[in-house]
Amino acid sequence: MRRFLFSSSLTSAIASGLSLWRRTVRGPRDWKMILLWLSWLISMVLAVASVFERERR
Repeated sequence: MRRFLFSSSLTSAIASGLSLWRRTVRGPRDWKMILLWLSWLISMVLAVASVFERERR
């Protein structure tokens, strides 16, 4: 668990997710919002994968 807490890539992805959440609540919902959420999901998957990859080495 500690490896996830101290991962800068994961912390950055969570912070951008919070910003995206605020934008979703306040702003209009259109096709671009879906693309933003999809890109955030991809960045989260890559951040978690990088933590596991670093652990494996």
